Amino acid sequence: MTILTKKAKFALCITLLGCSIWSKAQDDRPNILMILCDDLGYGDVGFNGSKDIRTPEMDKLAKTGTIFTSAYVAHPFCGPSRSAIMTGRYPHLTGTPYNLYQNSSQDDKDNMGIPLKEVFVSKALQDAGYYTSAIGKWHLGAAPKFHPDNRGFNNFYGFLGGGHDYFPDEYQEVYRKQLAIGNKEIRDYVLPLEHNGNSVNESEYLTDAFSREAVNEIKTATNKKQPFFIYLAYNAPHVPLEAKPADLKEFSSIENKDRKTYAAMVYAVDRGIGQIVKALKETSQYENTLIVFYSDNGGNTNHGASNYPLKGSKGDTWEGGYRTPMFFHWPNKITEHENFNFPVSSLDLYPTFLGLAKSKPPVGKKLDGKNILSNILNRTNPRENEMLFALRYREGYCDVGGRLGDWKITRMGNEPWRLHNLKEDIGEKKNLSGRYPEKLKQMVATTEDWTKDFIQPLWYYSLKDKELWENNRMPMYNETFEIDKLVQPAHKN
Repeated sequence: MTILTKKAKFALCITLLGCSIWSKAQDDRPNILMILCDDLGYGDVGFNGSKDIRTPEMDKLAKTGTIFTSAYVAHPFCGPSRSAIMTGRYPHLTGTPYNLYQNSSQDDKDNMGIPLKEVFVSKALQDAGYYTSAIGKWHLGAAPKFHPDNRGFNNFYGFLGGGHDYFPDEYQEVYRKQLAIGNKEIRDYVLPLEHNGNSVNESEYLTDAFSREAVNEIKTATNKKQPFFIYLAYNAPHVPLEAKPADLKEFSSIENKDRKTYAAMVYAVDRGIGQIVKALKETSQYENTLIVFYSDNGGNTNHGASNYPLKGSKGDTWEGGYRTPMFFHWPNKITEHENFNFPVSSLDLYPTFLGLAKSKPPVGKKLDGKNILSNILNRTNPRENEMLFALRYREGYCDVGGRLGDWKITRMGNEPWRLHNLKEDIGEKKNLSGRYPEKLKQMVATTEDWTKDFIQPLWYYSLKDKELWENNRMPMYNETFEIDKLVQPAHKN
């Protein structure tokens, strides 16, 4: 039996008191539930004015929280966008501006993932005492070292690739046939789901399965008596367009087949959110949970989506490519307000979440966003005289977008730069570059300066992309920002 000295007893009491204080601090901190959709259009939710797609559960949350009308992601494609969400950095600064290459060898895959030196927001929250869980789509590296379980998540249920089929009976049959013929490079979309590295035999429509797992994780986290961070990344309504018959019946008035299926897929997400809210209330977590809802990029207008009233589609730097529907919901904290119209970014989530966790960024960690909570509460602009950017590498040129207050510059392909006032022209129809050439030049110069710290991509989406970079035909910044491309005559729209 160990006999403690008075000094040791005093030290033990101080330690226990500290633990008690820390436990109380944890209890005071909110849970964070981040719900991310995949390729959801700006105009495809009720709280953003959709007329044909009903989202009653989302709308209840949005209308009793704060709706962000100018919410941007850091890239118009899902892989780079998700990289930015997790790292809090523009993907061009971490070498991740391309989606992971679809047809790489196993050796390539072992080294394809977000650099380990970049501490994910999940890891920062885990270190701050949060129970962390990821559900659904990952798309940030499939090799073991890039696995969610090694990037700050206590639990992972989902798939590692960039997409997946939705009906288990169908994709599991395809998978079995591929195994039978000895195919070693089976398409990601039909691989089994996994739970912490172990294959699982899922039986439910994927969106329903992910909603179910979120409900289970809320119950698990509640029993742990610590705040939780749940990252629920639905792959809906990303292709393939596959919906349950019962959900399709809800939209029988929509004649276009793609639009009808897409609507039913969004509706399935909404139904799941209703189940999640119910679980939060049943576990007494609802009042102290911040729910963040948004999309990884704009809707794919070639596959049923609508970004109305925005111009453009997933993958481009028109507003419709990277401006997404978004809301915050936190009862009695972020209460019902008018819409928040100032520009915000997915890059802001990392520092905002750390602020809520009463924690600081990891030592040496750079963040490109900012804690916007006080701005939300006080209805102030978090970026007075600061720009938000987007840049997508194409084959031999760059698409670029940049916003400063109400002003937006856009360059698509080899067309001249355009300038728009989004407050008056949200659809980017009226080009003001000829009328305000100095404003255009200043914003373009600021955007070019943003690219100065970009690094070489760590991988490329295609062999063609790789060839262009190796032959110095990318990134072509000089051509992108050259002076004779800056101004289009005022009479052209």
